[in-house]
Amino acid sequence: MGKALPKYLLFVAAGWLAAATALGAAPAADTEVVEARLDNGLTVLVLEDGRAPVVANQVWYRVGSADEHSGITGISHMLEHMMFRGSEQFEPGEFSRVISRLGGRENAFTGRDYTGYHQVIGRDHWETVMAMEAERMQHLRLDEDEFQPEREVVKEERRLRVEDRPNALLREQLMATAFFNHPYGNPVIGWMTDIEAYTLDDLQQWYEHYYSPENAVVVVVGDVDAEAVIAAAEDHFGDIPNRPGPAAKPRAETPQNGERRITVRAPAEVPYLMMGWKVPVLNTLDSHEDAYALLVAAGLLDSGEASRFARDIVRGRELATATSARYSPFSRLDDLFQVAAVPASGVEVADLEEALQEEIARLRDEPVGAEELERVQAQVIASEVYQRDSVRSQAFLLGMLETSGVGWQEGDAFVDRVREVSAEDVQRVVREYLVPEQRTVGVLDPLPLDGEAPAPGAVDTYPDAPGGH
Repeated sequence: MGKALPKYLLFVAAGWLAAATALGAAPAADTEVVEARLDNGLTVLVLEDGRAPVVANQVWYRVGSADEHSGITGISHMLEHMMFRGSEQFEPGEFSRVISRLGGRENAFTGRDYTGYHQVIGRDHWETVMAMEAERMQHLRLDEDEFQPEREVVKEERRLRVEDRPNALLREQLMATAFFNHPYGNPVIGWMTDIEAYTLDDLQQWYEHYYSPENAVVVVVGDVDAEAVIAAAEDHFGDIPNRPGPAAKPRAETPQNGERRITVRAPAEVPYLMMGWKVPVLNTLDSHEDAYALLVAAGLLDSGEASRFARDIVRGRELATATSARYSPFSRLDDLFQVAAVPASGVEVADLEEALQEEIARLRDEPVGAEELERVQAQVIASEVYQRDSVRSQAFLLGMLETSGVGWQEGDAFVDRVREVSAEDVQRVVREYLVPEQRTVGVLDPLPLDGEAPAPGAVDTYPDAPGGH
């Protein structure tokens, strides 16, 4: 068992302290993340936070769409749904009903790198929900009568979240175009033909391969005693045997030797433009500098009203009604640095694309001024740190970092590493990675609408997970 005090949690506390002081509330005591590893391989992370009498209990599994292959895409998400459809101890839907009776809230999520189950509950009931999670880790009951209607729910979810949302449809096809044999080319929710072809045996094998203590992380944050939580985890999870999973196969992406383009024609009110460049992440780099420089580069382009896209593209030249730039260093595998925009009325997509490329070229050719760099660094830190004030969001950050392979301790260094990024670092990574040979461009060509459409000017927020059950 080891202990460490991550700075990102100190910053969360500082953000809360400012608000609490203004309201005349008492400040929270500084606390530490406590990590334990049980004999069966289960990782347990605990953070005591007594500001409110609530607890976030989460169980994360190191499995997501990145582990799937053609023919079963989306099966991690399908299994997430089935985890609520009955176990040896709980009838279908009873898990959720128990949480509700205890005054708690619960849900689940599937991403490319992980699947997670979470509850927020009063401090008197956290061990009850922990025991419930342990029970369904080893005693899930998969039944055909429950599976068939739940698959219809997933099919409808895909229609609503992807097929009926033109921006999401474009993003899905952009990812499939950018990645040929890299697993991020498959959608988290799966292709419809695969969803329709799942069998109960497919789900049983996936459950047995991946829902195992050695492949799981339990995260508890809130008004708890860390030693009591670890003792409870040992009591409820300690006797669960490991089920060996399949050996991971290398899935290196085929080298991209030139720009790729895709056009999606779908009913929509306005066109939509997306661009993505293949870039490394913390897990695939030998050191952290490039990842954090790419994060700051995304912030320089789009991190509020004073950022370059908003100032020059939206307000200055009035070429777009909305823009976005996104990069995350925390995925398991190489990912995309993504830019998206909605052209203003009367603006050609080609002209908007040229303007966005010009802004990226400026980052490549002109050093960022010290004042702008410091402002953006502060905004990047704020967006990633200060928002994580609730017990649920603190637990989510710990679980995400741990299950993605980065390690929860990376939060220790986040603030310092963002601040260390120099203007030269930004130029260097833009020159190295944001190059035409690594770029994929997607354009939504709107067709006439039949019925209601998404609100004009909305930019897809790049959801990593299809959502809960």
